[in-house]
Amino acid sequence: MSTFTLHTLDTAPAGSLPILDAAQKGLGFIPNLYAHLAESPATLQAYKQLGALLEQSAFTPQEQQIILLAVSQYNRCTYCVAAHSFIARNMAKVEDATIAALRSGGALPDGKQNALADFVRAVVRERGWVADSPELKAFFAAGYTRQQALEVVLGVAMKTISNYTNHLTDTPLDAAFANEAWQAPDDYACCKN
Repeated sequence: MSTFTLHTLDTAPAGSLPILDAAQKGLGFIPNLYAHLAESPATLQAYKQLGALLEQSAFTPQEQQIILLAVSQYNRCTYCVAAHSFIARNMAKVEDATIAALRSGGALPDGKQNALADFVRAVVRERGWVADSPELKAFFAAGYTRQQALEVVLGVAMKTISNYTNHLTDTPLDAAFANEAWQAPDDYACCKN
């Protein structure tokens, strides 16, 4: 059970109110991730700003969701896998087979997108030590650029904030994302080394 507060507009620190208010008006609810992050206005602002910067990157909305889902799945973040499955499916129009592959950690049906997901997973797994990796070579061979390699790091940084926050605070899944609920398998081996 979490010892962290799911803040509302009535309980959140003043510095978090603009983001929470915008979420309430735009989405019709305050996502539980934001409600927990609101405890630290600086962390909530950092998360939102990194997301806004990722939206300005050279990646398409579909590729952005591939990055965010690949990181979240690798980090075993049940909240973010569900939330980004919902966003990928309903807002970015990512194909069902691609979402299923991302949720399982498997190969994506599209070769270029698969090179992206593999590179993202390698960055997370190797903590960025991928300069000579086959994943980086495949990423470049698929047509991605050095700029985009650095923008993968941006996406990893953004998701690290939310994934680790959700692990720390045990964020409950919002009803809006319930149809996309996800649980890492018991034998999930990615993070045991």
